[in-house]
Amino acid sequence: MINTEFRAPPHSFEVFIKKMFNAPRELVFRTVIDPLQIPNWWGHSRFTTQVINMIVMRGGTWHFIQRGKDGKEYGYHGVYHDVVIPERLVYTSEYDGMPGQVTLETDAFEEQDGKTIINSTVIFPSVEDRDQKLQWGMEEGANAMTTRLNELLERQLMYERRDYMMTKNGDNSGCITITRVFDAPRERVWERWTDPHEYMCWWGPRDFTSPGAELDVREGGKFLVGMRAPDGKQYWDTGTYEEIIEKKRLVYRDTFADEHGNIVPASYYGMGPDEPLDMEVEVNLDEEGGKTRLTLEHCGLPEGDMLDNARQGWMQSLDKLEECLD
Repeated sequence: MINTEFRAPPHSFEVFIKKMFNAPRELVFRTVIDPLQIPNWWGHSRFTTQVINMIVMRGGTWHFIQRGKDGKEYGYHGVYHDVVIPERLVYTSEYDGMPGQVTLETDAFEEQDGKTIINSTVIFPSVEDRDQKLQWGMEEGANAMTTRLNELLERQLMYERRDYMMTKNGDNSGCITITRVFDAPRERVWERWTDPHEYMCWWGPRDFTSPGAELDVREGGKFLVGMRAPDGKQYWDTGTYEEIIEKKRLVYRDTFADEHGNIVPASYYGMGPDEPLDMEVEVNLDEEGGKTRLTLEHCGLPEGDMLDNARQGWMQSLDKLEECLD
């Protein structure tokens, strides 16, 4: 099966690569940005690859070292200019041995019938630089990486495909729905969700505390919230507010992050491969005779232990929220 189409028009600064993968887009994207998976597919199999640094966010950097069987090292590094989960990556690439010769690559992820196509555009600083890279085997390298990534995805599909969704299914699988009535006016409950200091009062399961919360509560605004376990270990989440109806409704995307807000895979916190990269949370507040009915829906979770643990965590957090309303 041919899974790579490679075009290098004459006298052009650009190379166009179309790569095809027999896996859903979310899984492909998640695998591509996971630093623990990079050594399993990045580069030709005759090299080993070490990830020195990989922070997948706007302004984040990456740095990989490849080693040949003779021990010789080849370093590559760059900067992420745009990250849109799970649609697009835009980043620079520079070979350590040739400083100043920087390429700009755009990878657009498209899903077709459960499969994924990545259309890549690579822009070189000059025609001469591009043609030199072609002579050094750029097309062979692209074919090798696409083949290796397909093989890796095939191994992952057995457990990654099960209910790994970024949107809700019609039968509500992969979702948690919780309804609670609080003996407090809606304005006060809304404040606990939108004021950083008030949010820290209740965020996290029982016996957890929150070391910080940054909430830019507007459509398109970002948040960064943390929780600290009794043993001192910290867990951080970030995301974007997608819909806000004042004092009534919050809808936001949620993903794992480090304490600086950089998106990280679940493996950063020692979690398994079926932990989702991106989830959706909806919070609706309704008035009921001076009290507030809160309906929470959290989707994008795989069935099993994670769904159960997330439900328990939310229930305990909402217990704390009730205490913080007193």
